[in-house]
Amino acid sequence: MIRFFSETNLRRARILSGLIIFSFVFSHLFNHSLALISIDTAERARKWFSLIWLNPVSSLLFYGSVLVHVCLVLRSLYLRQTLRMPLREALQIVFGLSIPFLIISHAVNIRVSHMMYGIDVGYYSVVRRLWINNPMGGAWQSLALVVIWVHGCIGLYFWLRYRDWYPRIAGLFMTVAVMLPLLALLGFSDAGRWLQEIDQKYALPPGLMDSTIQRDELPLQREMETRISFVAGTIEAVFAGAVLLVFMLRGVRSFRQRLTAIGINYEHGAQARVPAGFSILEASRLAGIPHYSVCGGKGRCSTCRVKVLHSNGPLPPPGDIEQTTLRRIHADSDVRLGCQLRPTKDLDIALLVSPPQQSDLPADAQPARPGREEEIAILFCDLRNFTTLSEAKLPYDVVFLLNRYFTIVGQAVEHAGGHLDKFIGDGAMALFGLGDDAENGCRDVMKAAATILRDIATLNEGLEKQFSVRLDVVVGIHSGPTIVGVMGYGAAKTLTAIGDTVNVASRLESKAKEFGAAIVVSEPAIIQAGQPIADLRSEQIVIRGRNSQMEVFLLSAEESQRYL
Repeated sequence: MIRFFSETNLRRARILSGLIIFSFVFSHLFNHSLALISIDTAERARKWFSLIWLNPVSSLLFYGSVLVHVCLVLRSLYLRQTLRMPLREALQIVFGLSIPFLIISHAVNIRVSHMMYGIDVGYYSVVRRLWINNPMGGAWQSLALVVIWVHGCIGLYFWLRYRDWYPRIAGLFMTVAVMLPLLALLGFSDAGRWLQEIDQKYALPPGLMDSTIQRDELPLQREMETRISFVAGTIEAVFAGAVLLVFMLRGVRSFRQRLTAIGINYEHGAQARVPAGFSILEASRLAGIPHYSVCGGKGRCSTCRVKVLHSNGPLPPPGDIEQTTLRRIHADSDVRLGCQLRPTKDLDIALLVSPPQQSDLPADAQPARPGREEEIAILFCDLRNFTTLSEAKLPYDVVFLLNRYFTIVGQAVEHAGGHLDKFIGDGAMALFGLGDDAENGCRDVMKAAATILRDIATLNEGLEKQFSVRLDVVVGIHSGPTIVGVMGYGAAKTLTAIGDTVNVASRLESKAKEFGAAIVVSEPAIIQAGQPIADLRSEQIVIRGRNSQMEVFLLSAEESQRYL
C-alpha cells in the first residue's frame, strides 16, 4: 500500500489526471472554434462531444481526474516548506487555484440541467445567455477559458520540455497553444453577434429554439436556478475551505518547525537558518542564496545537487524519485538532490552546480541554457602535417589557405544539416542529429565528411598550381549520447556538446592519421548510416580512457563518395 502511494506513483497520477482534463478542455475549445463556420456546425459537433464526455463512464473518469488532480495539487501546496519560488511556478499555482472559482458556476449549470432535469443545453441557449443576456458572465467565462488553457499548457510544457523529441514538435505545440483558444473565442463572439443580429432584425424562429429556451417561462426554471446556485455555492465553499485548511495547516506546521530550526552552512560562506523539514533548495530560496533548479524542484533534473560535507545526525534516505536521478548521474554516496533532501539536523554542504554571481557576468550576458542528453553524431576533422606546411609559407598565405579550408568545412556541414560547433587551430568539430534521431544524424555526418573530402580534392587542383601545396584532411566520426547545451561566457557562448562520445570522435580523428585513412568511423555510427560495410577495412583499436577495444572502419576519400 505504501509503495502504491509512493511519490513516483502520485506524480504519475497527477500527470495522468491533468492529461485527461487537458483532453477535455482541448476538445471543448475545438468545438467552440467550429462556430466560426456556423453555430449549426458547432451544435452538431457538440452532440459528438456530449456523446464522448457526458456518458457515465467518461463522466466518472473526468470528475475523478478533477478530484485527484485538485487533491494532489493541494497536497503539493501543503508540502512546500516555503512559498518563495520562481515566477513561472507562482503563476502555475495561482492560475490553478483560481480555476475552480472561475468555472464552477458554468459547469454546474450545464451538468445539473442535463443530469437532474434532462435538459440538453445547446449552443444557442449558452451563447444567448452569455453574449446577450449576461455579457459580464460571458467575459468571465472567456477569462476562465484563457486561464485554464494557459495553466494546462504550462504544465504540459514542464512535463515535456526535456523529452528528446520535444524540440521537433515545439513549433507545432506553440502554434496550437496560441491559435486554439483564439479561434474558440472568435467562434463564441461570431456566434454571439449572429444571434444578436437575428434578435434585432427578426422574431426568433421556433426552429432555432432549444429545449432550455422553451422552458424559460415555466415554473421549473426558478427551481432549477435555485438548485444550480446552491450546488455551485456548495462546491465553491468546499474548495475554498480546502484551500484555507491547507494554509492553516501550513501555519501550524511552521509554528512547530520554528521550535526545531536547523542551520545549513554553505561551502562558500553563506548560511541559512530554517525549520527542520525544509529541503535544501527551499532553504536556499528562503535565505536568498542562488541555487539552480531547472525542473522547479521536482527531482526531474540534477542541477540542484549538493555534496554533504558534514552532518550532525543521520540524513533521511533518498526516496525513489531521488534514487532514480542519482543513479542516472552516477552520483557519489555523499551527493544528494537539494530539492529532495530534507535534513533534520545541522549540516554543511557544497553546491555542485552553483549559478554564477551577477558580478561574474558581463553586462550583456544571458544565462547559459542547461544541458540535455541527446543521441547525436560528432565529426572531427583536421589537416595532416599542417604545422610543417605553415612554417614554409608566408603568414598571410597561411590565413588564406585556412579560410578556404574552413569555408569548405563550414558549407559541407551546413548543407548536410549539421551544426558547426567550433574551429580549433586547423581542426573543426561539428554536431549532427540535434533535435533529430541518431540514424539521420549518422547519414548526415557521413555525407558531410564525403563532401569535405571531395571539395578539398577540387581545391587542391588550384592550390598545387598557385602555392605548390596540397591539403590533406583526416576525419574522425562517432555517435552516441552526449550532453548538449549552450556553454561559455559573454559573447563567447555557443551551442556545444561534451561527454565521452565527443572524446572518442576526437581520438578517431587522431587514429586516421596513424592508419593513413581519410576517415575513421566507429561501428555504431557507420551502421546507423545505412550503407553496406562488408567491403570496408576494419580495425580493433584501443581508445585511451577505455578498457575495451572498439571496432572502427577505415575509408579512403574515394570510398567515402558512396555517401553523397
